[in-house]
Amino acid sequence: MTYIYLAIAFLVGFVAAWVFRTMLIFSLKKELKRTNGLLESERLVKETLRKESALAFQLKESSEAELGRQLQEAQHMLKMMDQDILLLQRNNEETEAFYQKSHPELHQLKLKLIEANNTIARMKAQQKSHELQTSSAAL
Repeated sequence: MTYIYLAIAFLVGFVAAWVFRTMLIFSLKKELKRTNGLLESERLVKETLRKESALAFQLKESSEAELGRQLQEAQHMLKMMDQDILLLQRNNEETEAFYQKSHPELHQLKLKLIEANNTIARMKAQQKSHELQTSSAAL
């Protein structure tokens, strides 16, 4: 009878240990699945961020290249404009010298007209300045 009790106790212990081990294995598998899912999610986030970073870098590079190209075009245009201005100044000086030699009285009238226009512009600026000062003082 003792052997039977011992055998039953052994079987009950074995079954209890088996159930405990099976529950432990299931909980470990569940934890492993959860961890794998978390790792996969983090991997996908990392991959997405890597792609976005690469895209942002490409956009930055292309915008820098475009801005560099525009800067070169602007510098070229400025150089051409400077050359054109020099040519216009030289042409104006030559024309001015020609008029001064050929029509000195017209040249003098032109200079007087320019001076009169400058005087009018100065007077208008002074008048506006005075008006602004009086209006701001009134406030």
